[in-house]
Amino acid sequence: MLETDGFDESEGTVFRDLIMLTLAGFVTMVILMIPHLNPPAAEGETPAAGNVVVEARWADGLPADVDLWVQGPGDQPVGYSRKSGRVFDLLRDDLGIERDETELNYEFAFSRGAPAGEYTVNLHLFNARRSPLPLAVTVTISLRHPESARVTRITSRKVVLRRENEEITVARFRLDARGRLEPGSLHDLPKPLRTAG
Repeated sequence: MLETDGFDESEGTVFRDLIMLTLAGFVTMVILMIPHLNPPAAEGETPAAGNVVVEARWADGLPADVDLWVQGPGDQPVGYSRKSGRVFDLLRDDLGIERDETELNYEFAFSRGAPAGEYTVNLHLFNARRSPLPLAVTVTISLRHPESARVTRITSRKVVLRRENEEITVARFRLDARGRLEPGSLHDLPKPLRTAG
C-alpha cells in the first residue's frame, strides 16, 4: 500500500462520500419543501378585498363619467371628491374613456369592516360627454361573511340614468352587529349623498 506524506487515500474517499451524502440530503430536503413554501390557492376562491364590495359597470367605450357614491354607518359619503372615509374607500374613479388605457368603464368601493347600521349606495351621472342617453349602469353589492369569508351577493341592479347631474339611490340596507344583512332591510328610498357631508 502506497502512502504519501502520512495521508491515507481511503480517508479522502470517506470524506468525499460524507460530503456528497450531506449535499444529497440537503438537496432532497429543499425539493421536498418547495411545494409547501407557496401552496396553490383553491380554484374559484378569491377572498374579497373588503367586507362590503360595491361595483358599478356601464357600457365599455363610452366617454360618460358615472360616479359611485357610498356611505357607511356614522360616516360621511365617499365618492370622487372624497375617496375615503372611516368605513369605505373608492378604489377606482372612472372618467369614461378619458385618461384611460382601456375602454372598460367601472368603479369599485370596498369597506373596511362591516359596522352595524345603514349603508347607502348611489349613482351620479357627472358628465355624459356625448354618450347616448339614457345610460344603463349595473350595480352589484356583495358581502363577505366575517366567520367564513364566503362572499354572497346582496343585490345586483340595473339603473338607468336619464340626464346629466342625476343622482339615484340604488340601494339602502342594514347590517347587524355580526356583519350580516338584516332581513327586510334592503330598499331604494332616495337619499342624496353627493351634496351631503
